[in-house]
Amino acid sequence: MRLYLRKILILCVVLVFLWFVVSLVDEFPVKKTSNKYADQLESKIMQLERKLDNQLVESGKLLERVKDHLKNKQDSASKQLENNMAFVEEDPVLPVLVIACNRITVKRCLENLIKFRPDKETFPIIVSQDCDHEPTYQVIESFTQDDPTITVVKQPDQSVIPLERAKVKFRGYYNIARHYKFALDHVFVKLGHEAVIIVEDDLDISSDFYEYFLGTFPLLNSDPSIWCVSAWNDNGKKELVEAARPELLHRTDFFPGLGWMLRRDTWASLRARWPAAFFDDWLRNPENTQGRACIRPEISRTYSFGKVGVSKGLFFDLHLRYMQLNMEYVEFTKLNLTYLLKDKYDHAFTTLVYSLPEATADEVMAGQGGEGAVRVPYSTAKTYQRAAKRLGLMEDFRSGIPRTAYRGIVQCYVRGRRVYLAPDFLWTRYDPAWG
Repeated sequence: MRLYLRKILILCVVLVFLWFVVSLVDEFPVKKTSNKYADQLESKIMQLERKLDNQLVESGKLLERVKDHLKNKQDSASKQLENNMAFVEEDPVLPVLVIACNRITVKRCLENLIKFRPDKETFPIIVSQDCDHEPTYQVIESFTQDDPTITVVKQPDQSVIPLERAKVKFRGYYNIARHYKFALDHVFVKLGHEAVIIVEDDLDISSDFYEYFLGTFPLLNSDPSIWCVSAWNDNGKKELVEAARPELLHRTDFFPGLGWMLRRDTWASLRARWPAAFFDDWLRNPENTQGRACIRPEISRTYSFGKVGVSKGLFFDLHLRYMQLNMEYVEFTKLNLTYLLKDKYDHAFTTLVYSLPEATADEVMAGQGGEGAVRVPYSTAKTYQRAAKRLGLMEDFRSGIPRTAYRGIVQCYVRGRRVYLAPDFLWTRYDPAWG
């Protein structure tokens, strides 16, 4: 294709040059003896023009054939992914791994998991307990005694992790990372499961929690650009989500956590490099997840009731307590979710966003500019944070990624309209220096 474009360019240059020569001939009088030469030159130019016109027509046809080929190739790739989704195991086993420590309120978490569980065989519950807290263990055992599909395993390494003085205050995060590695090894390596849904002991779930993961599992299993499915929306406060669309799902470059699904092959690629602490932020670095994305819902399918934890309740008071838990059951297994496949989603998403009219965050909050969707542009970390704060979004970055962002775009639903906070430059990657 490049060769043909080069030929076209050369012919255009020749044509312009010859036109310039002819112009000079017309402008300056020549002797009659040169009329014959001029006629011959004009004839040759006309021949070249005809050849160029024919070449342009042929090149145009070739370009259309190339476009059709690329489109067919893309459509074929999307179709293959759709076919892969269709042939995902019809009755997968998706165990629920509960990460527990020293909170007897794990009872509330387990009661909800049991209450909404549609099938014991499809969703066995595995509780992994750290901290060696006997009262919590007794609560867990009260569930395992009555149901063989609920099991408990204890994290055996209760040694104190040696830390520098400056890091002692973060000991809880080191313990959590160690516990996660043990628990995921237990599920994937020892028990041999293909995928797992991970929750912590302070989470409530929606009535369609299991349906959500069962419906999105084919996406995780088929699209190599997706590495996790999360039940959480980091900007999922009531005033920021579209309550009328509980079925709406999105792609995100930001790892949400708080109820998420992972495949065994992904764990195999992560475990050798698993961090000593702050594993969730480590998973938010594109280098560690190979630039892949997660699926998240418009409205969260989990809700955290755990005010007391390693963050000392600060994050709960500022954000978690205001999150909206979905209340309307959605049959995700009956929905066509192929719009979330990368080949389809990326082009449609960016085309939509950059076709929208611009508005400032102040105009959005003031209800100006009509009721339709708008794009709020940003150019730097500071302009993003100012706009995000004005809209009520979380303002922080992890590895340069704003929460819920996809290709640099953060979306929310404010005052009855969809708002896209989007870069006003050609986005290619996240800048780790942001935040």
